[in-house]
Amino acid sequence: MAGGSLGPTSINVPRHSSDPSGAGEGDMYYSTTDNTMKVHNGSTWTAIYEEPFSATGGTKTTSGIYTFHTFNSSGTFEILSGARVVNYLIQAGGAGGSSDRSGGGGAGGKRAGTYSVTSGNNYTIVVGGGGAGGPNDESYGSAGGNSSAFSLTATGGGTSGFQSGSTKLAGISGGCGGGGSGGDGGGASGGSGISGQGFAGGTAAASSSGGGGGTGSVGGNATTSNAGNGGSGYTWVDNITRGGGGGGGVDKRQGATPGSGGSGGGGQGGDMTLSGTGVYATTGTVNTGSGGGGSGCDPVGSAAMGKAGGSGVVIIRYVT
Repeated sequence: MAGGSLGPTSINVPRHSSDPSGAGEGDMYYSTTDNTMKVHNGSTWTAIYEEPFSATGGTKTTSGIYTFHTFNSSGTFEILSGARVVNYLIQAGGAGGSSDRSGGGGAGGKRAGTYSVTSGNNYTIVVGGGGAGGPNDESYGSAGGNSSAFSLTATGGGTSGFQSGSTKLAGISGGCGGGGSGGDGGGASGGSGISGQGFAGGTAAASSSGGGGGTGSVGGNATTSNAGNGGSGYTWVDNITRGGGGGGGVDKRQGATPGSGGSGGGGQGGDMTLSGTGVYATTGTVNTGSGGGGSGCDPVGSAAMGKAGGSGVVIIRYVT
């Protein structure tokens, strides 16, 4: 427009004294309490800061207005300058599945929330390993390792029960509980999870074992024809899902179907038998904290045993 000038654009931003409810990701408002702009990240309100912020540690990536630091192994989150309120997901290691008609391994527990970080501070990050699968016929797998950050600890997953002689053993408790063992004549219960971190393993039935608990839901209960599926993983920001339970194993000779792994990386249960037919259990996915699959009946050879859980992960996100 001739002779005109382009003036500043006015944007009307809502003003509130406290965080309003009912907001979605990307919504903004001006806080009259602490004189800052805030943006909703899909789970909570986060302040938008004017001062520059710089941090190192883990694998650093960006997505839209956010920066992520992903720790697939232990390390240090170092704040070089500025201050931020960060979102975190602390995922412990998943448990291995046991061997001989065993339930699925429980996923590692999770901790998720926000934390204020400031310049000059170093925050130790510990990432737990996945537990090993049961090494022999009639043997327990191992629990997952704990993960920690910001003085918070997520507890490793509990391994599953197996059939020892004629005794069906219950799943072991942990961040998420292992599935119970199902064998001749009945089945055992799953181990418990820790409130706020994960869920219990599933209960077994004759010939079929329970699924390992996940960070998003309980492990599936078995029926006489189907082992329990692993519990689902927890979905964090940006649809990041971690911590699926392992699927339960079965006695293939009785026509049962093994359980599938829970969403977020859980391993599948097995049904391999003495005759060498069937499917092998699978491991929990690395850096998801998911449980390993339980084995079938009387497994022979290392490939037919219960499988390892996935190692954990710590993910930190903040407004860039």
